[in-house]
Amino acid sequence: MEKKLQDFKLRLGELFCGPGGIACGASMAGVVCGDVRYSYEHAWASDYHADTCKTYELNFPGVKVVCDDVKNLKIGDLGAIDVFAYGFPCNDFSIVGESKGFDGEFGGLYKFGVKVLNKFSPHFFVAENVGGLTSANKGLALVKIANDLKESGDNGYDLVMHKYKFEEYGVPQTRHRIIIVGTNKKLRLRYRVPAPTTINNFVSSRHALECPPISSHAHNNERTRQSDAVVERLRYIKPGQNVWQAELPDRLKLNVKKATLSQIYKRLDPNKPSYTITGSGGGGTHGYHYYEDRALTNRERARIQTFPDEFCFVGKPESVRRQIGMAVPPAAARIIFESILKTFSGVEYDSIPASIFDSALGDFIPSASL
Repeated sequence: MEKKLQDFKLRLGELFCGPGGIACGASMAGVVCGDVRYSYEHAWASDYHADTCKTYELNFPGVKVVCDDVKNLKIGDLGAIDVFAYGFPCNDFSIVGESKGFDGEFGGLYKFGVKVLNKFSPHFFVAENVGGLTSANKGLALVKIANDLKESGDNGYDLVMHKYKFEEYGVPQTRHRIIIVGTNKKLRLRYRVPAPTTINNFVSSRHALECPPISSHAHNNERTRQSDAVVERLRYIKPGQNVWQAELPDRLKLNVKKATLSQIYKRLDPNKPSYTITGSGGGGTHGYHYYEDRALTNRERARIQTFPDEFCFVGKPESVRRQIGMAVPPAAARIIFESILKTFSGVEYDSIPASIFDSALGDFIPSASL
């Protein structure tokens, strides 16, 4: 007779939750230790974008979703949690654009996560941001954020900061993000960066889109209309090439100065992971099929982001594109949140040294390596 397991669930709360990439990954995470099964239950989530909140509510029914500007939230009313996650807005720390850091509209929003930590002192937290955060304000932005997080809560947190290359964790996309995992010092536990799972065996974009083929009835799979000029231009661009690398006739060349962003009209390479899927951008930035002369559908973008096909996004196509591009890939989130469960339950797992900072190894001091 199979032994019945006792369930132990950690309550998860999210700010800037997006459509549910972290939630999707966390919901798939689980660890068995002895006769106990450790997993997560979603307590609450918040975002300010209406379609995004509707998407989250649709895919995670019963979860308390607060759709409002974070500045209007009553933190104390959200409810106690064991794990906190937030991908604080990255616009002002991105390497694309002006990179205003703390001086920008979004630069200080990480402080609302500090407020959550001060209120509830959860066992763990996960903070996500773009790789450009390491160079914002000459590296001092990351130091400030790290110190504020480290000193938050009733006991303070041990931090592990690592720049994850998600293509090394089963995501068919070269998406690099900084993940900060904080462990409440009262636990006296040490979180470690999970070892890559696909470092020598990347998942290709063709595998993502064709294995299995996307059903003709799949949600969010509408094709966008391409102009005749775009279709003709794509015919000259080979898989893996962008518009600047292709041999185009003069009539199809872009008359744009100082704009050689590598993703402009770039086709996927079927044998490699996709380049980073973005949530916004004008003509030429939508991501393009490796063989067919067209932009990717939102379902194809969701596949590359590792959302399951049954995950349905709410809103018009551009709104859905935004949601997908802003999300954390569920496959990567699952590995990170499962390693937190292993840390909490005492289950060993393969790990690597943190690339940026580990509290166990000393103080965080800005350096040229940032």
